Amino acid sequence: MTNSHTVSAAFIEQCKKIKGYEEALALVYWDMRTGIPTQGTTQRSNVVGLLSAEIFRLSTEPALIENVTYLEAHHDELEPLVQALVTDISQKTARFAAIPPAEYEAYTVLQSNAEAAWEEARAQNDYSLFQPYLAEIIAYKKKFISYWGEKDTPYDTLLDQFEPGMTVAVLDELFAEVRTAMVDLLKRTQAAEHQPDASVLERPFAKDKQIAFSEEVLQKMGFDFESGRIDDTIHPFAISLNQGDVRITTRYDELNFKTAVLGLIHEGGHAIYEQNIDAQYDGTPLSEGVSMGIHESQSLFYEIILGSSEAFWQDNYARLQHYAQPAFDDVPFDVFYEALNETKPSLIRIEADILTYALHIIIRYEIEKALFNDNLDVAEVQTVWQAKYQEHLGITPANDVEGLLQDIHWAGGDFGYFPSYLLGLLNAAQLEQAMRQTIDIESVIASGNYLPIKNWLTEHVHQYGKTKTPTAIMKNATGASLQPRHLIDFLEKRYTSVYKLK
Repeated sequence: MTNSHTVSAAFIEQCKKIKGYEEALALVYWDMRTGIPTQGTTQRSNVVGLLSAEIFRLSTEPALIENVTYLEAHHDELEPLVQALVTDISQKTARFAAIPPAEYEAYTVLQSNAEAAWEEARAQNDYSLFQPYLAEIIAYKKKFISYWGEKDTPYDTLLDQFEPGMTVAVLDELFAEVRTAMVDLLKRTQAAEHQPDASVLERPFAKDKQIAFSEEVLQKMGFDFESGRIDDTIHPFAISLNQGDVRITTRYDELNFKTAVLGLIHEGGHAIYEQNIDAQYDGTPLSEGVSMGIHESQSLFYEIILGSSEAFWQDNYARLQHYAQPAFDDVPFDVFYEALNETKPSLIRIEADILTYALHIIIRYEIEKALFNDNLDVAEVQTVWQAKYQEHLGITPANDVEGLLQDIHWAGGDFGYFPSYLLGLLNAAQLEQAMRQTIDIESVIASGNYLPIKNWLTEHVHQYGKTKTPTAIMKNATGASLQPRHLIDFLEKRYTSVYKLK
């Protein structure tokens, strides 16, 4: 056996040990976001700090760095799996190694406490309870950026961690084109003579019945219930402990079924991605989505491209009527479908319609850029948030819950994440166009078995985990780099139909 094989074997074991600790930490986070008693939060945050500190130590220990350095020098001798692991771990190790261990542990404890403070602030509808935690989170992030080395802008440094290779310069251009098209289309729908009646959706639909209906839909999508589960939470999320344990959550509203049902379809898309990564990567850092933009493309494909389409509801509306009986018995299909696709400015991102969703993301992107590139003070975020909602959507939040306390991301320090939602929508629309070259999507949906769709996505996206770059995945799957016209064309077609635009 060559020395490269010996070092590779030792390196893989080191990677699997790190992944094991990450799985334990993910389980702790899942519990904290779904059912932990309030009084347990402080001690659990300390546990988060201890586990995070151990992951930090394992990721920066001399033996791992020595193996990475050796394997990088012998790249051509390595198996593809080891090559990909070395690339991934070397980047992570470099980021960890730049931060003093005590500061990293303190930051992870702060993250847990900040999430608890966010929940309390949300419950009290009072941003001031969360503001000092947000200020401290941002201060740490700015310090970490100085350790990592600033790219073209400070925000570029954060953005690259969620969307490798993406920059503010590229996003500004992409988002400007999308914003112009979305605002124009929104104005045309508002001026249209034909207007859907969304009030028909405000019917009582019991939680247990929503769950039963959602489980049927998830089964059709290809979600493996032997490798996943559904739980309640304040802010919906999906979390992968390993490929055999991928959990999704949602929030229920018995007078607005869209919150939970479309939320579970969305999180189910994330989970299906994680469940279908090639098994050879399980237990290693490669058994994850390659970027947030690609991950969001999967959830948004299922929620928006598939889950709000006419074909999808032609297949599922009768079942929804059955579970919600008698709530929708008097609502004709076309009235229901148009109501489901109504577009109008709204305040809550996760409840926004397809068209205005992009504007919600652009608002958060602009605020995050201002926080890091222009040193916007956290005391001013509330005012800026309200001003931007008025500027982009023509509405103003009346309180903090429908304003800047609606998302948990900042409490976890996830700055640079929000752009991935819009990138995901752009990717999803482009993937749909590529899929149509070989699959009749409407016929597949009409069959009630959506597995051909899942199998296509697995072949072109899921299976690779983190072994390919986001750009390579999109080019291989669609034959081109990211292009906004696919999303713009998709929305133009959808809303021309719903609003009977000329």
